[in-house]
Amino acid sequence: MDMSRFNGLRSKAIMSAHCYSRCWIHLIWGTLDREKLLNKTAAARVSRYLHEYAEDKGVYMKINYVSAEHVYTLVDLPTAFSIEELIQLLKGSSSHWVNSNDIVTGKFAWGRGYGAFSVSESNLDQVARYIANQEEHHRVRTFAEELKEFIDRHGLCWKDEESC
Repeated sequence: MDMSRFNGLRSKAIMSAHCYSRCWIHLIWGTLDREKLLNKTAAARVSRYLHEYAEDKGVYMKINYVSAEHVYTLVDLPTAFSIEELIQLLKGSSSHWVNSNDIVTGKFAWGRGYGAFSVSESNLDQVARYIANQEEHHRVRTFAEELKEFIDRHGLCWKDEESC
């Protein structure tokens, strides 16, 4: 992926008066039951939609990657949104858009959970490259394996449906 088009952009995020923030969040979520529902064309359309929708809502999305079963995105969280509110906006609007535009056969839905991991300014380009190269990563590991690795790396406890 050509990262040069993203490097010159700056956040036009919605912020309260006199509030300044730079809070990079790496968001990860998957399809319901991790079903591979999005072909390459559909994934590319969802990717464009997410980017445009985020921009419309005043959220700077540096990059995203949409695969058949999951999404990785890197956003600068504006002060106007909590992580929960932002993820609800992105997942809710995109699943509605997919269904309204008949992007997939049958009903489309994202799974109920997500991952949200903070990213320091010094690791921003590394994480953006990681997201851009997701197709390569998934030739070696599945999405579930990679998500568990993220959870372990951040000192969190993996919870499956039975343990919730």
